[in-house]
Amino acid sequence: MSNSFRTIGFPGRYVQGPGAVAALGPLMKELGGKVAAVVAGDSARAASGDGVRVSLEEAGCRAHFLRFSGACTAAAVAAMAAQAAGVEADTVIALGGGSVIDTAKGVTIARGGLLIVVPAIASTDAPTSRSVVLYDDQHRITGVERMRRNPDAVLVDTDIIARAPVRFFAAGMGDALSKKFEAEQCRLAGAMNFFGTLAPPVALLMAERCYATIAEHGEAAYARIAATGKPDDAVERVVEATVLFSGLGFEACGLSMAHALTRGLGAHPRIGRALHGELVAFGTIAQLLAEERPAGEVRAHVELTRRLGLPVTLAQLGAPSLDAAELQEIARLSCTAPHMANLSPRADEARVAKMLRAADELGRSVLGN
Repeated sequence: MSNSFRTIGFPGRYVQGPGAVAALGPLMKELGGKVAAVVAGDSARAASGDGVRVSLEEAGCRAHFLRFSGACTAAAVAAMAAQAAGVEADTVIALGGGSVIDTAKGVTIARGGLLIVVPAIASTDAPTSRSVVLYDDQHRITGVERMRRNPDAVLVDTDIIARAPVRFFAAGMGDALSKKFEAEQCRLAGAMNFFGTLAPPVALLMAERCYATIAEHGEAAYARIAATGKPDDAVERVVEATVLFSGLGFEACGLSMAHALTRGLGAHPRIGRALHGELVAFGTIAQLLAEERPAGEVRAHVELTRRLGLPVTLAQLGAPSLDAAELQEIARLSCTAPHMANLSPRADEARVAKMLRAADELGRSVLGN
Protein backbone atom coordinates (compact mmCIF):
# COMPACT_ATOMS: atom_id res chain seq x y z
CA MET A 1 0.00 0.00 0.00
CA SER A 2 1.00 3.62 -0.38
CA ASN A 3 2.85 5.13 2.57
CA SER A 4 0.32 7.94 2.47
CA PHE A 5 -2.49 5.63 3.58
CA ARG A 6 -3.64 5.38 7.19
CA THR A 7 -5.66 2.36 8.34
CA ILE A 8 -7.40 1.23 11.52
CA GLY A 9 -9.64 -1.80 12.04
CA PHE A 10 -12.64 -2.04 14.34
CA PRO A 11 -14.92 -4.86 15.45
CA GLY A 12 -18.36 -4.55 13.90
CA ARG A 13 -19.93 -4.01 17.31
CA TYR A 14 -18.53 -3.48 20.81
CA VAL A 15 -20.73 -4.05 23.87
CA GLN A 16 -19.49 -3.73 27.47
CA GLY A 17 -21.12 -3.75 30.87
CA PRO A 18 -22.51 -5.85 33.72
CA GLY A 19 -24.79 -8.62 32.45
CA ALA A 20 -23.90 -7.91 28.82
CA VAL A 21 -23.99 -11.62 27.96
CA ALA A 22 -27.79 -11.31 27.87
CA ALA A 23 -27.37 -9.33 24.63
CA LEU A 24 -25.52 -12.19 22.91
CA GLY A 25 -28.51 -13.97 21.40
CA PRO A 26 -30.27 -10.85 20.08
CA LEU A 27 -26.95 -9.59 18.71
CA MET A 28 -26.20 -12.85 16.88
CA LYS A 29 -29.72 -12.91 15.46
CA GLU A 30 -29.40 -9.29 14.31
CA LEU A 31 -26.15 -10.14 12.51
CA GLY A 32 -27.85 -13.02 10.70
CA GLY A 33 -26.51 -15.98 12.66
CA LYS A 34 -28.62 -19.06 13.38
CA VAL A 35 -26.29 -21.84 14.53
CA ALA A 36 -23.39 -21.15 16.88
CA ALA A 37 -20.30 -23.20 17.62
CA VAL A 38 -19.27 -21.92 21.04
CA VAL A 39 -15.56 -22.54 21.59
CA ALA A 40 -15.21 -22.48 25.38
CA GLY A 41 -12.86 -23.55 28.12
CA ASP A 42 -14.23 -25.25 31.22
CA SER A 43 -13.53 -22.32 33.54
CA ALA A 44 -15.07 -19.79 31.16
CA ARG A 45 -18.19 -21.86 30.73
CA ALA A 46 -18.52 -22.23 34.49
CA ALA A 47 -17.98 -18.49 34.97
CA SER A 48 -20.72 -17.58 32.50
CA GLY A 49 -23.18 -20.13 33.87
CA ASP A 50 -26.21 -20.68 31.66
CA GLY A 51 -26.16 -17.09 30.43
CA VAL A 52 -24.73 -17.85 26.98
CA ARG A 53 -26.99 -20.81 26.29
CA VAL A 54 -30.12 -19.10 27.58
CA SER A 55 -29.50 -15.89 25.64
CA LEU A 56 -28.91 -17.78 22.39
CA GLU A 57 -31.90 -20.12 22.78
CA GLU A 58 -34.29 -17.32 23.74
CA ALA A 59 -33.28 -15.54 20.53
CA GLY A 60 -34.05 -18.66 18.50
CA CYS A 61 -30.39 -19.52 17.85
CA ARG A 62 -28.98 -23.03 18.26
CA ALA A 63 -25.84 -23.43 20.36
CA HIS A 64 -23.28 -26.24 20.23
CA PHE A 65 -20.54 -26.02 22.87
CA LEU A 66 -17.10 -27.18 21.77
CA ARG A 67 -14.80 -27.96 24.70
CA PHE A 68 -11.40 -26.32 24.44
CA SER A 69 -8.36 -27.23 26.50
CA GLY A 70 -4.74 -26.46 25.79
CA ALA A 71 -2.95 -24.03 23.51
CA CYS A 72 -3.90 -22.44 20.21
CA THR A 73 -2.07 -24.89 17.94
CA ALA A 74 -2.68 -25.68 14.29
CA ALA A 75 -4.00 -29.09 15.38
CA ALA A 76 -6.42 -27.55 17.88
CA VAL A 77 -7.75 -25.15 15.26
CA ALA A 78 -8.25 -27.96 12.74
CA ALA A 79 -10.07 -30.10 15.30
CA MET A 80 -12.41 -27.28 16.29
CA ALA A 81 -13.05 -26.37 12.65
CA ALA A 82 -14.07 -29.97 11.95
CA GLN A 83 -16.47 -29.95 14.90
CA ALA A 84 -17.96 -26.63 13.78
CA ALA A 85 -18.48 -28.05 10.29
CA GLY A 86 -20.15 -31.10 11.80
CA VAL A 87 -22.88 -28.98 13.39
CA GLU A 88 -23.14 -26.70 10.33
CA ALA A 89 -22.37 -23.61 12.38
CA ASP A 90 -22.66 -20.24 10.64
CA THR A 91 -21.28 -18.42 13.70
CA VAL A 92 -18.30 -19.03 15.94
CA ILE A 93 -18.48 -17.67 19.47
CA ALA A 94 -15.25 -17.44 21.48
CA LEU A 95 -15.95 -17.77 25.21
CA GLY A 96 -12.74 -17.61 27.21
CA GLY A 97 -9.24 -16.15 27.30
CA GLY A 98 -6.61 -15.47 24.69
CA SER A 99 -6.01 -19.06 23.55
CA VAL A 100 -9.73 -19.71 23.15
CA ILE A 101 -10.19 -16.44 21.27
CA ASP A 102 -7.29 -17.12 18.90
CA THR A 103 -8.51 -20.67 18.27
CA ALA A 104 -11.99 -19.37 17.45
CA LYS A 105 -10.40 -16.89 15.04
CA GLY A 106 -8.54 -19.77 13.41
CA VAL A 107 -11.81 -21.65 12.99
CA THR A 108 -13.33 -18.56 11.39
CA ILE A 109 -10.42 -18.35 8.94
CA ALA A 110 -10.99 -21.99 8.02
CA ARG A 111 -14.77 -21.85 7.71
CA GLY A 112 -15.88 -18.25 7.24
CA GLY A 113 -19.07 -16.97 8.84
CA LEU A 114 -19.55 -14.70 11.83
CA LEU A 115 -17.22 -14.37 14.80
CA ILE A 116 -18.42 -13.06 18.15
CA VAL A 117 -15.88 -12.75 20.96
CA VAL A 118 -17.01 -13.01 24.58
CA PRO A 119 -13.89 -12.72 26.74
CA ALA A 120 -14.14 -14.38 30.15
CA ILE A 121 -11.01 -12.60 31.37
CA ALA A 122 -9.51 -9.22 30.48
CA SER A 123 -5.91 -10.43 30.35
CA THR A 124 -4.87 -9.60 26.77
CA ASP A 125 -5.70 -7.38 23.79
CA ALA A 126 -6.85 -10.33 21.66
CA PRO A 127 -10.65 -9.73 21.55
CA THR A 128 -10.87 -6.88 19.03
CA SER A 129 -8.05 -7.81 16.64
CA ARG A 130 -7.98 -10.03 13.57
CA SER A 131 -4.62 -11.57 14.47
CA VAL A 132 -4.21 -15.23 15.45
CA VAL A 133 -1.05 -16.25 17.32
CA LEU A 134 -0.28 -19.96 16.85
CA TYR A 135 1.84 -21.99 19.27
CA ASP A 136 3.32 -25.47 19.43
CA ASP A 137 2.73 -27.94 22.26
CA GLN A 138 5.64 -26.40 24.19
CA HIS A 139 3.93 -22.99 24.03
CA ARG A 140 6.46 -21.57 21.59
CA ILE A 141 5.14 -19.17 18.94
CA THR A 142 5.06 -20.84 15.53
CA GLY A 143 3.40 -18.12 13.49
CA VAL A 144 0.74 -15.46 13.12
CA GLU A 145 -2.29 -15.60 10.84
CA ARG A 146 -4.93 -12.96 10.19
CA MET A 147 -8.63 -12.95 9.47
CA ARG A 148 -9.93 -10.94 6.55
CA ARG A 149 -11.71 -8.60 8.96
CA ASN A 150 -11.92 -7.88 12.64
CA PRO A 151 -14.48 -9.78 14.74
CA ASP A 152 -18.09 -9.07 13.90
CA ALA A 153 -18.80 -8.32 17.54
CA VAL A 154 -17.03 -8.17 20.89
CA LEU A 155 -19.23 -8.54 23.95
CA VAL A 156 -17.58 -7.87 27.31
CA ASP A 157 -19.64 -8.85 30.34
CA THR A 158 -17.88 -7.11 33.22
CA ASP A 159 -19.68 -9.25 35.80
CA ILE A 160 -17.84 -12.26 34.35
CA ILE A 161 -14.57 -10.34 34.02
CA ALA A 162 -14.70 -9.15 37.63
CA ARG A 163 -15.25 -12.65 39.02
CA ALA A 164 -12.07 -14.00 37.42
CA PRO A 165 -8.86 -14.16 39.51
CA VAL A 166 -7.36 -10.69 39.92
CA ARG A 167 -4.08 -11.92 38.42
CA PHE A 168 -5.75 -12.03 35.00
CA PHE A 169 -7.08 -8.51 35.42
CA ALA A 170 -3.58 -7.30 36.30
CA ALA A 171 -2.11 -9.10 33.29
CA GLY A 172 -4.48 -7.22 31.02
CA MET A 173 -3.14 -3.97 32.40
CA GLY A 174 0.41 -5.22 31.87
CA ASP A 175 -0.31 -5.95 28.22
CA ALA A 176 -1.98 -2.57 27.78
CA LEU A 177 0.64 -0.41 29.51
CA SER A 178 3.12 -1.08 26.71
CA LYS A 179 0.98 0.26 23.88
CA LYS A 180 1.75 3.95 24.37
CA PHE A 181 5.48 3.35 24.23
CA GLU A 182 5.36 0.80 21.42
CA ALA A 183 3.16 3.11 19.35
CA GLU A 184 5.64 5.96 19.83
CA GLN A 185 8.54 3.78 18.70
CA CYS A 186 6.63 2.62 15.62
CA ARG A 187 5.83 6.21 14.73
CA LEU A 188 9.49 7.21 15.06
CA ALA A 189 10.56 4.26 12.94
CA GLY A 190 7.96 4.93 10.25
CA ALA A 191 6.83 1.33 10.77
CA MET A 192 3.86 -0.19 9.02
CA ASN A 193 1.00 -1.35 11.24
CA PHE A 194 -0.83 -4.70 11.04
CA PHE A 195 -2.77 -3.44 8.02
CA GLY A 196 0.38 -2.58 6.10
CA THR A 197 0.03 1.21 6.43
CA LEU A 198 1.10 3.94 8.81
CA ALA A 199 -0.97 4.57 11.93
CA PRO A 200 -3.76 7.16 11.83
CA PRO A 201 -3.54 9.84 14.54
CA VAL A 202 -6.64 8.45 16.29
CA ALA A 203 -4.81 5.17 16.91
CA LEU A 204 -1.95 7.00 18.60
CA LEU A 205 -4.49 8.82 20.76
CA MET A 206 -6.03 5.49 21.80
CA ALA A 207 -2.62 4.11 22.76
CA GLU A 208 -1.91 7.20 24.85
CA ARG A 209 -5.36 7.17 26.44
CA CYS A 210 -4.90 3.51 27.27
CA TYR A 211 -1.91 4.30 29.48
CA ALA A 212 -3.51 7.40 31.01
CA THR A 213 -6.66 5.47 31.97
CA ILE A 214 -4.72 2.71 33.69
CA ALA A 215 -2.46 5.20 35.46
CA GLU A 216 -5.56 7.01 36.77
CA HIS A 217 -7.90 4.12 37.57
CA GLY A 218 -5.78 0.95 37.58
CA GLU A 219 -4.99 0.76 41.28
CA ALA A 220 -8.59 1.39 42.33
CA ALA A 221 -9.87 -1.16 39.80
CA TYR A 222 -7.35 -3.76 40.97
CA ALA A 223 -8.36 -3.22 44.59
CA ARG A 224 -12.05 -3.45 43.70
CA ILE A 225 -11.60 -6.76 41.86
CA ALA A 226 -9.45 -8.20 44.64
CA ALA A 227 -11.86 -7.16 47.40
CA THR A 228 -15.29 -7.73 45.87
CA GLY A 229 -15.10 -9.43 42.47
CA LYS A 230 -17.66 -6.93 41.23
CA PRO A 231 -17.34 -4.13 38.64
CA ASP A 232 -17.60 -0.44 39.35
CA ASP A 233 -16.77 2.67 37.32
CA ALA A 234 -13.02 2.23 37.76
CA VAL A 235 -13.23 -1.39 36.59
CA GLU A 236 -15.35 -0.41 33.59
CA ARG A 237 -12.85 2.25 32.56
CA VAL A 238 -9.87 -0.08 32.89
CA VAL A 239 -11.60 -2.88 30.97
CA GLU A 240 -12.35 -0.43 28.17
CA ALA A 241 -8.65 0.46 28.14
CA THR A 242 -7.31 -3.10 28.28
CA VAL A 243 -9.74 -4.60 25.79
CA LEU A 244 -10.79 -1.83 23.40
CA PHE A 245 -8.10 0.89 23.43
CA SER A 246 -5.26 -1.60 23.75
CA GLY A 247 -6.59 -3.85 21.00
CA LEU A 248 -7.30 -1.08 18.53
CA GLY A 249 -4.07 0.70 19.43
CA PHE A 250 -1.66 -2.18 18.89
CA GLU A 251 -3.20 -3.32 15.62
CA ALA A 252 -3.29 0.15 14.08
CA CYS A 253 0.04 1.39 15.53
CA GLY A 254 2.27 -1.68 15.62
CA LEU A 255 4.48 -3.23 18.28
CA SER A 256 8.04 -2.82 19.50
CA MET A 257 10.53 -4.30 21.95
CA ALA A 258 8.09 -5.01 24.81
CA HIS A 259 6.21 -7.56 22.72
CA ALA A 260 9.29 -8.79 20.86
CA LEU A 261 10.69 -9.90 24.21
CA THR A 262 7.77 -12.27 24.75
CA ARG A 263 9.24 -14.40 21.96
CA GLY A 264 12.32 -15.11 24.10
CA LEU A 265 10.85 -14.85 27.60
CA GLY A 266 7.94 -17.10 26.69
CA ALA A 267 10.27 -19.84 25.44
CA HIS A 268 12.14 -20.09 28.75
CA PRO A 269 10.99 -23.19 30.68
CA ARG A 270 10.27 -21.29 33.90
CA ILE A 271 9.49 -17.77 32.72
CA GLY A 272 7.25 -19.14 29.99
CA ARG A 273 4.71 -20.18 32.62
CA ALA A 274 3.91 -16.52 33.29
CA LEU A 275 0.91 -14.87 31.64
CA HIS A 276 1.40 -12.94 28.41
CA GLY A 277 0.59 -9.61 30.06
CA GLU A 278 3.09 -10.31 32.83
CA LEU A 279 5.83 -10.88 30.27
CA VAL A 280 4.87 -7.68 28.44
CA ALA A 281 4.87 -5.72 31.71
CA PHE A 282 8.48 -6.70 32.38
CA GLY A 283 9.35 -6.23 28.71
CA THR A 284 8.04 -2.67 28.83
CA ILE A 285 10.51 -1.83 31.58
CA ALA A 286 13.34 -3.18 29.43
CA GLN A 287 12.06 -1.17 26.46
CA LEU A 288 11.99 2.10 28.39
CA LEU A 289 15.57 1.52 29.49
CA ALA A 290 16.56 0.69 25.92
CA GLU A 291 14.96 3.94 24.74
CA GLU A 292 17.27 5.72 27.20
CA ARG A 293 14.40 7.58 28.84
CA PRO A 294 15.14 9.68 31.97
CA ALA A 295 15.82 7.53 35.01
CA GLY A 296 13.05 9.19 37.04
CA GLU A 297 10.44 8.49 34.36
CA VAL A 298 11.40 4.83 34.10
CA ARG A 299 11.42 4.35 37.86
CA ALA A 300 7.98 5.96 38.17
CA HIS A 301 6.68 3.50 35.56
CA VAL A 302 8.22 0.56 37.44
CA GLU A 303 6.59 1.72 40.67
CA LEU A 304 3.20 1.95 38.91
CA THR A 305 3.71 -1.53 37.47
CA ARG A 306 4.44 -2.89 40.94
CA ARG A 307 1.36 -1.24 42.44
CA LEU A 308 -0.79 -2.90 39.77
CA GLY A 309 0.27 -6.34 40.99
CA LEU A 310 2.58 -6.98 38.05
CA PRO A 311 6.09 -8.48 38.02
CA VAL A 312 9.03 -6.12 37.88
CA THR A 313 11.85 -8.68 38.30
CA LEU A 314 12.90 -11.93 36.68
CA ALA A 315 12.40 -13.67 40.01
CA GLN A 316 8.74 -12.62 40.01
CA LEU A 317 8.46 -14.15 36.54
CA GLY A 318 9.76 -17.45 37.90
CA ALA A 319 13.53 -17.22 37.38
CA PRO A 320 15.39 -16.05 40.52
CA SER A 321 18.65 -16.60 38.67
CA LEU A 322 19.58 -16.72 34.99
CA ASP A 323 23.04 -17.60 33.77
CA ALA A 324 24.62 -15.79 30.84
CA ALA A 325 23.71 -18.55 28.38
CA GLU A 326 20.02 -18.46 29.33
CA LEU A 327 19.90 -14.68 29.07
CA GLN A 328 21.64 -14.78 25.71
CA GLU A 329 19.15 -17.35 24.39
CA ILE A 330 16.22 -15.18 25.48
CA ALA A 331 17.82 -12.23 23.71
CA ARG A 332 18.51 -14.28 20.57
CA LEU A 333 14.94 -15.51 20.27
CA SER A 334 13.55 -12.04 21.02
CA CYS A 335 15.60 -10.56 18.19
CA THR A 336 13.91 -12.94 15.73
CA ALA A 337 10.63 -11.06 16.29
CA PRO A 338 10.09 -8.40 13.60
CA HIS A 339 8.86 -5.89 16.19
CA MET A 340 12.38 -5.55 17.58
CA ALA A 341 13.29 -3.41 14.55
CA ASN A 342 10.87 -0.72 15.77
CA LEU A 343 13.22 0.61 18.42
CA SER A 344 15.55 3.57 18.70
CA PRO A 345 18.42 3.26 19.52
CA ARG A 346 18.52 -0.11 17.75
CA ALA A 347 19.21 -3.21 19.83
CA ASP A 348 21.19 -6.31 18.95
CA GLU A 349 21.31 -9.49 21.03
CA ALA A 350 24.01 -8.17 23.35
CA ARG A 351 22.10 -4.95 24.06
CA VAL A 352 18.82 -6.81 24.59
CA ALA A 353 20.49 -9.07 27.15
CA LYS A 354 21.96 -6.01 28.86
CA MET A 355 18.55 -4.29 29.02
CA LEU A 356 16.92 -7.39 30.50
CA ARG A 357 19.53 -7.49 33.22
CA ALA A 358 19.16 -3.73 33.83
CA ALA A 359 15.37 -4.05 34.06
CA ASP A 360 15.75 -6.80 36.63
CA GLU A 361 18.18 -4.70 38.66
CA LEU A 362 15.84 -1.70 38.60
CA GLY A 363 12.89 -3.85 39.59
CA ARG A 364 14.80 -5.30 42.52
CA SER A 365 15.74 -1.77 43.56
CA VAL A 366 12.09 -0.71 43.56
CA LEU A 367 11.14 -3.78 45.59
CA GLY A 368 13.95 -3.02 48.04
CA ASN A 369 15.80 -6.26 47.26
